[in-house]
Amino acid sequence: MQEITRINHVGLRVKSLNVSRLFYEKLGFIFIEGPVGPEPVAVMEHPSGININFILNASNDEPTNILMDIPQKYTGYTHIALEITDLDAVQKQLADLNIAITGGPITIPSGAQFIFARDPDGNVIEFHQPA
Repeated sequence: MQEITRINHVGLRVKSLNVSRLFYEKLGFIFIEGPVGPEPVAVMEHPSGININFILNASNDEPTNILMDIPQKYTGYTHIALEITDLDAVQKQLADLNIAITGGPITIPSGAQFIFARDPDGNVIEFHQPA
């Protein structure tokens, strides 16, 4: 379809708007609105134009990410990849914010490099520096 122009937003199911909002504000996202709608949903956006919708109906069960943390591999979206310009700077900023790097750094043959972190609900975030 030629009418598709970009990804409009990513939806993340979370337990607490306040906890998620504080975490993503550390990454530079700005609260836009919410909760709104029947689910309900809250919206944050980064100055780069990346938009995240928090779906505010997660259960309070164990924080296992079923798509990433168990041996069985189910279909579904596993992570969001945020493109960055300086991997070393991002690693330092994450350390300064007490956000643990849970994977990497990894360099692939093309020269691209990336690291992984998790938000408070276990959702995986890749910080991806292209070659």
